[in-house]
Amino acid sequence: MSGRKLSNGTWFVGVLALSVGLAGSPGLWADERSTAAKPTAFASRIAPFLQKHCVSCHGDDSPEGGLSFSKYRDSANIQSDYELWEHVVRLLNERQMPPADEPQPSAKETVEVVSAIRDELAKFDCSESQHPGRVTIRRLNKAEYNNTIRDLLGLDFQPADDFPSDDVGEGFDNIGDVLTIPPILMEKYLAAAEEIATRALADKSARKRILAHTPADESKRIETAIRNVREFAERAYRRPIDGEEAQRLFAIMRFAFEQGAPEDEIFSTVVQAILVSPHFLFRVERDPSRDDKNGIRELDDFEVATRLSYFLWSSMPDDELFDLAQAGRLTQQETLLAQTKRMLADPKSRALVENFAGQWLQLRDVSHLAPDPKTFPEFDDELRAAMLGETQQFFATLIREDRSVLELLDADYSFVNERLAEHYGIEGISGSGFQRVSLDNRRRGVLTHASILMLTSNPTRTSPVKRGKWILDNVLGEPPPAPPANVPPLDENAETLGSLRERMEQHRTNEACAVCHRRMDALGFGLENFDAIGKWRDRDGRYEIDPSGTLPGDRVFSGPAGLMTILATEKKDAFRRCLTKKLLTYALGRGLVSYDRCTIESILRQLDENDNHFSALVAGIVTSDPFLMREVRRDR
Repeated sequence: MSGRKLSNGTWFVGVLALSVGLAGSPGLWADERSTAAKPTAFASRIAPFLQKHCVSCHGDDSPEGGLSFSKYRDSANIQSDYELWEHVVRLLNERQMPPADEPQPSAKETVEVVSAIRDELAKFDCSESQHPGRVTIRRLNKAEYNNTIRDLLGLDFQPADDFPSDDVGEGFDNIGDVLTIPPILMEKYLAAAEEIATRALADKSARKRILAHTPADESKRIETAIRNVREFAERAYRRPIDGEEAQRLFAIMRFAFEQGAPEDEIFSTVVQAILVSPHFLFRVERDPSRDDKNGIRELDDFEVATRLSYFLWSSMPDDELFDLAQAGRLTQQETLLAQTKRMLADPKSRALVENFAGQWLQLRDVSHLAPDPKTFPEFDDELRAAMLGETQQFFATLIREDRSVLELLDADYSFVNERLAEHYGIEGISGSGFQRVSLDNRRRGVLTHASILMLTSNPTRTSPVKRGKWILDNVLGEPPPAPPANVPPLDENAETLGSLRERMEQHRTNEACAVCHRRMDALGFGLENFDAIGKWRDRDGRYEIDPSGTLPGDRVFSGPAGLMTILATEKKDAFRRCLTKKLLTYALGRGLVSYDRCTIESILRQLDENDNHFSALVAGIVTSDPFLMREVRRDR
């Protein structure tokens, strides 16, 4: 064969087929050529970049951060690993990876691989299959237990205050996966049930909630008692009870009666039995059955009423929700949205301030902070309370007035009393009550509230690292990785080394630290005009404050106002996504997974269409599939 003929692949394969007697197999040689394994777009466009720049640190052997790219050869597994690749794009765009002490890709390589990854991200298919998710059965946490007893019986004495602390998962203490029941808690439930029953039957108003009906004549005592117990149990269980459940409760009453117990003891016994029932202590939802298509069922009206009330009120449904659920009307979208609006306007929505904002913004930690008394002699409990009150009042106003969620970043107003106004240098405010005030260009949004500034500081000084990390975690939703091991802390007493900024720059000479610190520190130094208890300053000791910084993308700012402007404009989408994820996690009581991104995108569109009003965020959540449906357990 000549070189020319050998180079003709078709001719060569055909002759070879004839020589071995395969020419009679129709189309075989052509099929072999056309179906030869073609590399996927991932394998040809992304995998080579990973091999060249990533797997040396993120391979199979002790991969950095626990992330190995070795399993990604032909596919990015977008349907399950979407968040990972979003994170990779961000790190590449911001030149945080590869680390500065490693060989760097060219600008062309970076642009091409980011484009390829975005093409992969665009392949995520929200219509591929429906996955509303599954919430682990949840017990009432401490706040929910107290509020439920308050609304069930009208008793507001905080019976759960001496319960063990609730575990936290995904940043919140209402996550089903971590709400276990240690033995000591079961003991507390029994003791609390006894005390609650005793108090309720001794209180005229609470007693009326248990014994709502009185017999018309003596012959109806038993019939009326059964009716009272049934109705009380249904309110406590937050749904109708079936005949078997009713019979068990009546058997308890009958047993106490046959033992000769007085009337109050009979009712006390059955009330205690209801209050220690799993149907009171847990938020129980029925699993899908075999008849439910695709292993997914729509929650019934009572289950939706319970989800809605514990989301917005951290408590049980009220009579209006129960009545609508009984009529089968609550799951109608128009009714559901109307009830959501009503509930947000109700004073009980204060629970969102205390339990959602209190954990998302970490306000619960303010009461435990102890600034150094020598460094900050003016700090006292009155000022601490005023700091906390400002942020709580601000968030409550955002809900009540249905304002834009972006005001959390750029609001030019806040709420102060006389003590906090003095701290801020605002004149003309007197008294302990909070008043709405306009802010000068030094302060904007919650990031410049003294509560946030204090909880992101050390006892003796500010901490640009803590402040920067807090913004990445809670505003941008881009938490940095854990710091590398064996990195020495910043020398607190090394004033001879220069200003805090200069010392931080020396600390960043370790390139392993610099990758994350460049961004964190820039964000933190933008707030450096505020001291460790949130008071404005122009100097730190003998050093003049330099609050300027440069963010990824060469975005330069010169102080707090400039930083807030960047966050509220150029980073507003990242903030809205972060807030949506946080509130959706809190509403569902579970961590989010890849399939939840479809819901998140839908909610963000609703925010766009409704000028970012808080009610649009809540409406998007309560009308979403994950909020209104339940999926079977799947092995993924």
